[in-house]
Amino acid sequence: MSEPEAVRLDKWLQVARVFKTRSQATRACSLGRVRINGAPAKAHRPLAVGDRIEVALGERERILEVRGLRDRPVPKAEARELFEDHSPPPPPRDSLERLLARPPVRRERGSGRPTKRERRRIDRLRGDG
Repeated sequence: MSEPEAVRLDKWLQVARVFKTRSQATRACSLGRVRINGAPAKAHRPLAVGDRIEVALGERERILEVRGLRDRPVPKAEARELFEDHSPPPPPRDSLERLLARPPVRRERGSGRPTKRERRRIDRLRGDG
């Protein structure tokens, strides 16, 4: 399979599995989260081998150097060969710390919906039951 001479940025980002869909890649480009060689890039910009792509994904930034061009989906193993990753390692994820950082939700006793037992008492007081 021969490589095309140029590929749209949004297509390449999807084929390289940086984004799941092309529309997500297009949206990231329009929001200014994708830069090529230091300059903001639009989704229709053609890519060339050797371009440096910086993608802001939430709090993480990925820095990729284009090694191959494809405009059609390829297997995951081949997708990894389309770029060289120069990204810093992701910060360690500690889910317990994240859960403990949020205060637990508390409410006063009696607020909210009545329990089954309370509802039966209310019904008896009204004379319904």
